[in-house]
Amino acid sequence: MRLAQYSVVSALALVSCPALAEEAVPGDASDPSIVVTALRSPVEQDRVSSTVTVLDEAAIRQQQPIALADLLLRTPGISLSRNGGYGTATSLRIRGADSSQTVMVIDGVRIADPSATGGGYAFSNLLIDDIERVEILRGPQSILWGSDAIGGVVNVLTRRAEKPLEGSMAVEGGTHATVNAQAGVGGTGSLLDWRVAGSTFFTKGISARSNGTEPDGYRRTSTSGTATLKLAPDLSVDLRGYWADARNDFDGTTGDTRAYGLTTEWTAYAGVNLALLDGRLINRLAVLQTETDRANYDPARTIRQLNFDAHGRVRRYEYQGTLRISDAVQAVFGAEREEQRMTSASPGNSTAAYALVPQSADTNSVYAELRATPLAGLTLNGGVRHDDQSRFGGNTVFTAGGVYTPNKGRTVLRASYDEGYKAPSLYQLFSLYGSAALQPERARGWSVGAEQTLGRILHASATWFERDTDNLIDFAFCPTTGALPPACYIPGTAVSRFGYYANVRKAHAKGLELGARAQLGVLFASGNYSWVAAEDRSPGGADLGRQLARVPRNLANVEGGVDLPQRLRASLAARHAGRTFDRAGTATVLPGYWLLDLRAQWQVTEGLTVNGRVENLGDKRYETAGGYGALGRTVYFGLRSRF
Repeated sequence: MRLAQYSVVSALALVSCPALAEEAVPGDASDPSIVVTALRSPVEQDRVSSTVTVLDEAAIRQQQPIALADLLLRTPGISLSRNGGYGTATSLRIRGADSSQTVMVIDGVRIADPSATGGGYAFSNLLIDDIERVEILRGPQSILWGSDAIGGVVNVLTRRAEKPLEGSMAVEGGTHATVNAQAGVGGTGSLLDWRVAGSTFFTKGISARSNGTEPDGYRRTSTSGTATLKLAPDLSVDLRGYWADARNDFDGTTGDTRAYGLTTEWTAYAGVNLALLDGRLINRLAVLQTETDRANYDPARTIRQLNFDAHGRVRRYEYQGTLRISDAVQAVFGAEREEQRMTSASPGNSTAAYALVPQSADTNSVYAELRATPLAGLTLNGGVRHDDQSRFGGNTVFTAGGVYTPNKGRTVLRASYDEGYKAPSLYQLFSLYGSAALQPERARGWSVGAEQTLGRILHASATWFERDTDNLIDFAFCPTTGALPPACYIPGTAVSRFGYYANVRKAHAKGLELGARAQLGVLFASGNYSWVAAEDRSPGGADLGRQLARVPRNLANVEGGVDLPQRLRASLAARHAGRTFDRAGTATVLPGYWLLDLRAQWQVTEGLTVNGRVENLGDKRYETAGGYGALGRTVYFGLRSRF
């Protein structure tokens, strides 16, 4: 029966959203205006050898997501686990890679929290807000993005003004007393382009634990802004910023609690852009900073309610040059310095003072990538990056690839080899369970793919990928009997601990991603199917040969509907995630599930759209993390306006 279901899904994917691209004009993958900025300089989509999904504003608004994670998991090869409703701990896995192995970028700024366990980004606090474009670059991508880019890169761009003065707003409400509101204003001019936006979100939520009875709410407020000062035709200054403040209620491992967490994160970017040699050499010099403050409180504690306090900061200095040697040859090169800082503590239930001990790590990097088109339709690329980190020393990675289109983008063939690495996080190095002997995780991967467009009627794609990852950092438990090894003592003390972080695992991932989009008159259909075999390859490990925890082997998305000339669009969508193991080392299985969504939107006038949706139409009960609940049937109505 299960095999039959997967066969149906595969067939639907082959005849119905593209795995490699979503465009403003559905099905027109050969559109030369589609560029990919996740490569740190604009590159035409049909000259990119890696697998990339591009979602423009139209595609985003049609899906009507609340959180960015809700949008990403509807694309090929991406799975998600969440410990409850909105605002709770969220892990996003690209092709089976751990969530901390994905680089998150907003308006050119890498966002990460050095005080988090894996040092990556917490996807729980990023909603759609003023996002205009999303790019998902799959596979190891450390050549341009450095540490953490083993699974891939999620590149987000916020809206830019297109008129001298313009604005936008959106508001929606629904189940669980949910309210989501956004607004922005901006303008363009001969001297200054600018935009500022803000949003607020509130929900009473559901119980984070599946056996809980009281709801765990979530509220969040955010602002973002961009400004470009045009000092001269070849000289400009960019300023960008993002700030978010959130509170989320959460439960303990056994049931309801009154515990809650506070999170504040902000980023700032200041850069100077200078074009030389008649515009053939573009230089960018920038300083970036991102900070995250997290604190958890438990009102049930008798003395001190604060039970976790952490602060993470990343400051980066960047130089990047983009040189157009000729129409056929372009080069990207640069140098960076990254400074990570962390303080964290878990105060006991007493009045005693606690110390926030600072820890740090610095990385100096150089990189270069060359992209050449020796023949019409054929583009080759190759690159190298070297990082020198203050804690573990040097690391070098390479990339190479090619893309060929014999007919100006209607047929595209891709192949790439990429390497990635992930430096140990400050938490893994210096917490009570840390180890200064940790080495970086390393990955090598390759992919081949093809896509075909038939006018505006059909676009189909297929990609095969493989990735090996070594030196994976995992938690190693200390023996409960006999003499303890030196690693089972807190470094520099005689105090024992029950475990520590160590390089103890290996993994191999391979898979197939299929996708297609079709439109015939007012009817449209789209679908994608992913088979992801991500297995533990740790020699002598108890999980040797077993699928990695919380990584479904089968993923699918299907949608079909009508897009009427009266500016009314309606669709029915289905999403499937297969069965998974809940945790490494256990036999607990989370069953697979299908979810149905109903979506509709009507553009009443040129600047006003009314939208509504029902998510999880069948009120399916399911879990993406063992013991934690998931949203049942929810209904939302709202409107959007641009003026």
